[in-house]
Amino acid sequence: MTTLAPVTVAPAFAPAPASAATTTATPPIPKRRRGLAFWIARYLPAEIVGTAAMILAGFGITAWTTNPVAIAAAALVGEIIGFYAVLAVTIYTEQSHVAVGWRRAIGRTGLLLVAEFGPAELLDTLLIRPAAMLLGVWLLPDPILGLVAGKVVADVVFYALAAGAFTATDKAGLRDRRWGRQRRP
Repeated sequence: MTTLAPVTVAPAFAPAPASAATTTATPPIPKRRRGLAFWIARYLPAEIVGTAAMILAGFGITAWTTNPVAIAAAALVGEIIGFYAVLAVTIYTEQSHVAVGWRRAIGRTGLLLVAEFGPAELLDTLLIRPAAMLLGVWLLPDPILGLVAGKVVADVVFYALAAGAFTATDKAGLRDRRWGRQRRP
């Protein structure tokens, strides 16, 4: 008669060997997909406030001058202040939950504003927006329609670049606790 050797069955969920457990410092972070609603909620309030500030500043300066350059400059400054004020508050609110103290949250807010919008703003201001508006005015019969079309095209490119920078800073861990809660020794 033949004797069968005992069979050992490993459990389906066996604990990892000790050497594998010590190599992982933090658990893997799940990949997040952000839909159109996320980007609209992130950027639309800033766009609305920036546009309103642009109109108010442009209209407000007409009490002192009718110079088109002064009106355009005031409108541009108003838009920049309105747009980035909303985004600074948005990013500070995100970082206040992650950073240790309000000073670190303010510092991280400045860093993330530059990281998310710096390259997009430079390209937009120096190249994309002027070219898009020029092409819009040149190609379309109505100058106002051309300016609006150029603005829309430039905005799409700007937000694509800004969203890409946001995603890069998020994947690098600059927006979460990995960088936000650095304890002092």
